[in-house]
Amino acid sequence: MAARRFIVEADGGSRGNPGPAGYGAVVRDGDTGQIIAEAAEYIGRATNNVAEYKGLIAGLRAAHEIDPAAVVDVRMDSKLVVEQMSGRWKIKHPDMQPLAAEARTVFPPAQVGYSWIPRERNKDADRLANEAMDAGKAGKQWEPGTRPAAPVAAVAPVLDEPLPEPAAPKAGWGTAELGTATTLVLLRHGETALTPQKRFSGSTGSDPELSEKGRWQAERAAEALAARGTVQAVVCSPMLRTRQTAEAVALRLGLELRVEEGLRELDFGAWEGLTFAEVQERHPDDLNAWLASSKAKPTGSSESFASLAQRVGVARDKVLARYAGKTVLVVSHVSPIKTLVRLALGAPPDSVYRMELSAASICAVQYYSDGNASLRLLNDTSHLR
Repeated sequence: MAARRFIVEADGGSRGNPGPAGYGAVVRDGDTGQIIAEAAEYIGRATNNVAEYKGLIAGLRAAHEIDPAAVVDVRMDSKLVVEQMSGRWKIKHPDMQPLAAEARTVFPPAQVGYSWIPRERNKDADRLANEAMDAGKAGKQWEPGTRPAAPVAAVAPVLDEPLPEPAAPKAGWGTAELGTATTLVLLRHGETALTPQKRFSGSTGSDPELSEKGRWQAERAAEALAARGTVQAVVCSPMLRTRQTAEAVALRLGLELRVEEGLRELDFGAWEGLTFAEVQERHPDDLNAWLASSKAKPTGSSESFASLAQRVGVARDKVLARYAGKTVLVVSHVSPIKTLVRLALGAPPDSVYRMELSAASICAVQYYSDGNASLRLLNDTSHLR
């Protein structure tokens, strides 16, 4: 059974910075977007950043009380908190270091991802923070009111439209001491019977296994990566073809294999198992719309490239937080890997249509603590020659 999904929206504020401060947080059902818990508190004199961190902790604790096994998507309009908790920015301020450490203890890091959202999409948490500060001004503490929870139509459920673009790494290099970069080595799975026929093979199709050639490709990739001697962890999509490819490498390197649900391929709906020509013949309007907009979905699919980018962005942030400063092999599919490359480059959504990604090819992206990213390798197949 799939883990339950929550959205935690958190905020904090200070009237004076530092000054009278409070926080607010809401927990939403990840499928419906309905608010299922609220938290707020006046915390006395503090800075905005401290209040934001306390709001994050309160939101995570409220979600944990409901289901400690849930997968949580934290959404905040604080770029600082999102980047620090994602592991891309160092936490230097002594007031925030213990708060960040406390936030990481609520759920296992692999269950939590962080996304930045515009302030106007964080209105409920902002409202609660202000209610808490108003209560503090009156010499009271915030108490839950009788306001009904926001209707489903007023919020954006996880992986539905409209969605903000995942936080893109910054461009350029600063002068700060960046420390050791976190490197994601992106390996596409080996061939299946559908690969040479160029058939759509997503997350809701037949889940094919590797073909004989695909197993050979996985072994060649394992040899090449073992020879480099830099991979310290292996993470993969839950699909059979990616697990088989990742297992070949993990066995060769003597490493444990970790499955990350967010790395699965796009849901191609009614196009699963069809060639491009067959889709063009049977669903021409849907195909044209899909090629024209990242928000369009394949016929009968639950996902667009825009929602895929959100899912993959959360998975990326989980991996970066868990393996900060390490080299991690990420075994996934065409669409997620192209999306990771696109996000690293800050390229537009339609750039995924302009990338070639061969079976068992290797890409590599490095991520730095100041938020920078650097594409180091793209579609390398030299190990297959």
